[in-house]
This record gives sequence, structure tokens and C-alpha cells, in this order.
Amino acid sequence: MPSIVTERFIACHDKLKSDGIIRSSRQFALKLGYRAQNLNEILKGNRDAPLELIRQGVEVFKISPLYLYSGEGNMFLHGEVAPDLKILTIVTDQIGNERIVHVPVPAQAGYSQEVMDPVYFHELPAYNLPDKKYQHGTFRSFDIAGDSMLPTLREGDKVICRFVEPAEWMTGIRDHHVYVVVTRTQVLIKRVVNNLYKHRHLELISDNEFYRSVRVNVGEIKELWHVHTQISHFSHTLPTIEKDDSDQVNLDQLRETVNQQSQLISQLNHTLSQMLIRNEV
Repeated sequence: MPSIVTERFIACHDKLKSDGIIRSSRQFALKLGYRAQNLNEILKGNRDAPLELIRQGVEVFKISPLYLYSGEGNMFLHGEVAPDLKILTIVTDQIGNERIVHVPVPAQAGYSQEVMDPVYFHELPAYNLPDKKYQHGTFRSFDIAGDSMLPTLREGDKVICRFVEPAEWMTGIRDHHVYVVVTRTQVLIKRVVNNLYKHRHLELISDNEFYRSVRVNVGEIKELWHVHTQISHFSHTLPTIEKDDSDQVNLDQLRETVNQQSQLISQLNHTLSQMLIRNEV
């Protein structure tokens, strides 16, 4: 029996066909770079649609990932915006350049409820960075609170993140990368394992092993931000490097070997010198 995602993918195929967007299943397969015979097996319910085929469907025919994984919203992304995936609010400077909005800890408590309020965002700090990589795409920075991401991220650190479009969630989320996940109720900063295709959820993992992983269903997610840069406090104290006892023993042995070789070379040089003197006599 095919998965619910495959069933919805087939429904999208049928809709394209009934609306005359594609003339046949074969044309659909060719557009997606997929074998028509294999597509026929999927349409018969004999196999699941592979992730790469679904990714191509999203890119070529603008099939909605939200519909595929949750059944919510429209089948296709023809300008429609799902209820919980509204147009992202941004802040620009006087000449129209997009700025990086910073969300400090106190503002994170209400962030989920205020994501569509321009007034809320214009009250937050905003800035620009000179690196060109921050001039393409939408970036936002968040304060780190708590110890759940130790030792990678510490309280007081800041992370600069790039916005992940909802259409990219299915294939663009990189397993075990760190993301800021904005849900209906909170802002979470965790490593992510993408289980959207099979189970319609993301698994969020803390680097601090004291904390258990949590699962967030796709319907709970409002925004995703991929962490690109970490800003940490600087310390002038010279870091101490712990030395392994075994490494120290190996180093001492190496020094002893070098000393022995040096003595042997000196003895050989002395012997050769004595032999040369005798030959001259």
C-alpha cells in the first residue's frame, strides 16, 4: 500500500492531467526526467514515489510540499499562501536593501504570534553586514538562551540564519545541521533530522545530551532558518591545551631515539676520521 504522500502526489498528477496541463502520464514522466514505466508502477500503487521524483514535481509543476506532507492548503504553489505560511515580513533601509533583523531573547517569547506584524519587526534591532553572502536572501539573527546546545552554542551567543522557503523544506533541509525552528508557540534552536517524507515531522536534537530529542509535526512549523554564522564572546585568555599522557610518552621516546642516533653518527664520524689519519700515515 502506498504512503499518504505518494497518494497525494498521484492526486496532483491526476489534477494536472484533468486540467490539461499535461496530455498524458508519459509526458508527466518526461517533464520530470523519470521513466514512464516506473511512474506507471507508482500510479498503480505498487511502489512509493521516490524523494527525487517528488522534488522534481515541486520544482517543475510547483506542487505544494505543505499539501504533500500535511494535506493542508492548495495542491500547487500558484501564488497561494497557506494559512500558517504567510509572506515573510522583512525590514529594508532607505534605498531598499534588506536588513538583518535581530530577535533578542525577550522578543522570542512573542515572535510566533507577531510574525505578520510589520510594527513588531520595525521595533526590533536591524543591521547590515559587509560580506556579500548576506546580500542575497533573507537573513535573521537570534540570541541563544539556555544550555541545550552546549558545547556548540553558549548562552549569550548569537546566530545569523538564512530563511528556508517552505517549498524547500522537503529537499532543502540538511540532516544534522543547526536550524532555528519557529513553531506556533516557541522558537527552538536545534539540530534537525528531516523525517517529513516518511513521518511528516522534524526531529529536533540538542547537542547537550542531557536533553531529549523532540518531534515537531509539519503543521506546527511556521518558519525555518538555517544557521550560517555564530557570534560569540571573545576572550583574551590564552586557551590551555590538555596534553595526553600517551602523547607525552611518545614524544619523550622520540627525543631519546634522536639523541641515540646523534651519538651514533658522532661515533661514526670519529671512527672515519681516525681511519683517514692512519691511511695518510
